Amino acid sequence: MASVSPAAAAAAVSGPHHGRLLLPSSPRRFPRSRPRPRARLRLAACHADTLLSSSSPSEARAPPAPAVGPSAESATDCFVDWLRASGLPGGKVDIRERPVPCLREGKDLPLRYVAAGDDLQAGDVAFEVPMSLVVTLERVLGDESVAELLTNNKLSELACLALYLMYEKKQGKDSFWYPYIKELDRHRGRGQLAVESPLLWTESELDYLTGSPLKDEVIARDEAIRREYNELDTLWFMAGSLFQQYPFDIPTEAFPFEIFKQAFVAVQSCVVHLQKVSLARRFALVPLGPPLLTYKSNCKAMLTADGNSVRLVVDRPYKAGEPVIVWCGPQTNSRLVLNYGFVDEDNPFDRISIEASLNTEDPQYQEKRMVAQKNGKLAIQNFNLFVGKEKQTVAEMLPYLRLGYISDPDDMQFILSSEGDTCPVSPCTERAVLDQLVGYLESRLAGYPTTLDQDEAMLADGSLEPKKEVATRLVRLEKKMLHACLQAANEFINDLPDHTVSPCPAPYAPALK
Repeated sequence: MASVSPAAAAAAVSGPHHGRLLLPSSPRRFPRSRPRPRARLRLAACHADTLLSSSSPSEARAPPAPAVGPSAESATDCFVDWLRASGLPGGKVDIRERPVPCLREGKDLPLRYVAAGDDLQAGDVAFEVPMSLVVTLERVLGDESVAELLTNNKLSELACLALYLMYEKKQGKDSFWYPYIKELDRHRGRGQLAVESPLLWTESELDYLTGSPLKDEVIARDEAIRREYNELDTLWFMAGSLFQQYPFDIPTEAFPFEIFKQAFVAVQSCVVHLQKVSLARRFALVPLGPPLLTYKSNCKAMLTADGNSVRLVVDRPYKAGEPVIVWCGPQTNSRLVLNYGFVDEDNPFDRISIEASLNTEDPQYQEKRMVAQKNGKLAIQNFNLFVGKEKQTVAEMLPYLRLGYISDPDDMQFILSSEGDTCPVSPCTERAVLDQLVGYLESRLAGYPTTLDQDEAMLADGSLEPKKEVATRLVRLEKKMLHACLQAANEFINDLPDHTVSPCPAPYAPALK
């Protein structure tokens, strides 16, 4: 990704984001053909505001009297009525509501989530959504346009889907997708902890991530979104047959960048990656999918395409009322925070990376690059640090780091003609390599404004506002991995002969970052 100055990126990230994610409905309305309306079903609510009844025929004929009446918002957005009237088959789930932390002076509506309507067993089909209710690039662009648009390396699927929904939002109630868009607006791209992606945080809120690689990643992603925004007019002209139905200004005139970014983040938080489907259906927005579903890293249930529908088969038993969870893919916690605004404490895929790179100023750089390549490594190599595997990571890094401490050309030629990791190892050289790694880890930990103990105390207090709590949980997990790696490196040092002293640092030691 192109570099961007911190000041410019921070200014872009800290723009206004307190409005709806998809641009408010324009007063300009243009009639569009709409599907023939089906008979509307009664909207009932229980103590948890159950909006979608289970598949029992008797319940469908005679819904229970609500313990509390539906709110004015529930009565007007008609999301569930729209699903039923548009052909959603009966399922075994309810849509319920939960309060959210007071993030906007009490103006936040409760967030909705999909819960088990009945007791479920592993292998049950919880629900099935027809493809007619799923937004994909096939619907947005048509088969003939997809390949051309996606191979020009200018626009992502997320940008195309975001722009489509933004123009649909301009249609107001004339849009078939109006109830679904209102539901996305309610969530505003917030994940299951009611926290937005850091892409929508203010500059001061981004400081919660100081020391974490995620902060730089947010800045880079913000710049990438801006580049896509600048290419939206290209999409407009390339897909003219699509946009003839939207008699509005071209994208960059119709939508400011901040509005597009908010819509992009909303789509990012709820898009589903379908497997074993055509390119045009790979990225999908599925009503009843995220953000209504709860993500977990150790779950095996996935939304899957099955003919002309998308279905969810649960992987575990549920009691009626329990939130239904799905797998979020093999994503690190930093990616979960960036995409969905939450941290998974039990994430088996969580890791942090240590980047090592051979010194290009080294007179023997080319020979060392060849040795690294022979052993499956690159001139710039990422070493992944997983929880519980810190010692293995240190052991994997040592042969690579030793290369930087070789200066004798004869030693280099011997290594090139040999098999495997054959760098000469002496206690003094090994101490120098380990000292370099220890110094790097200590420096990286010092880059955080708080210590691990301070993070633990803040989380135990329970008074952190939601964004700071998510950020603190993330950096705490990063620090735990770095501390464990530091301990492993010191254990290697303790295993060296007594009184081993490292020589002067090698002038061409690999760089670590």
